[in-house]
Amino acid sequence: MRIIAGTAGRLAIKVPSAVARPTTDFVRQAVFSILGERVDNARVLDLFAGSGALGLEALSRGAASCVFVDEHRQAAQVISENLTKSRLDGGRVVRAEVSAYLRREVATYDLIFADPPYLKQPGDHDAIGTLLAGELLRPRLAADGWFIAEVAAHQPSPAADAWSLVDRREYGGSAILLYAPVISA
Repeated sequence: MRIIAGTAGRLAIKVPSAVARPTTDFVRQAVFSILGERVDNARVLDLFAGSGALGLEALSRGAASCVFVDEHRQAAQVISENLTKSRLDGGRVVRAEVSAYLRREVATYDLIFADPPYLKQPGDHDAIGTLLAGELLRPRLAADGWFIAEVAAHQPSPAADAWSLVDRREYGGSAILLYAPVISA
């Protein structure tokens, strides 16, 4: 796995063994092609960060800052190592459960990434649906910001009243969902 483009482009990064399914280079390239100039000077939040690949890619491509949130000790350690190795400025690693972090956070972000474990069995927790339906995520996103989620391609796109699905793109077994907040008149 590597950072694809930007100031740290082509740099190999570590992936914690606890992360069974990191976002592939191909999918990350597609995501950042869609985002384009939105990444420039963006404040980024990378939830369920794993290796930090999405946030590292954003920093490498010109994001102003990125907060990486993951509850696993090994993931937080690997992200810290990847930040040091890449020499990218503006990164901060927070070891916390996502909803606990969002509950205490007060900052807003231009781009929020979420790549939780995929739903594999009936009854598995739908982290994206929970985030969209709850009241913790929306206050963290800037009015013109985007929430970018990765889910299994077979999973339907979760819907919630406060969110508009801007785009859905499928790449192999993954689907990228782009949401914008619904602005009340």
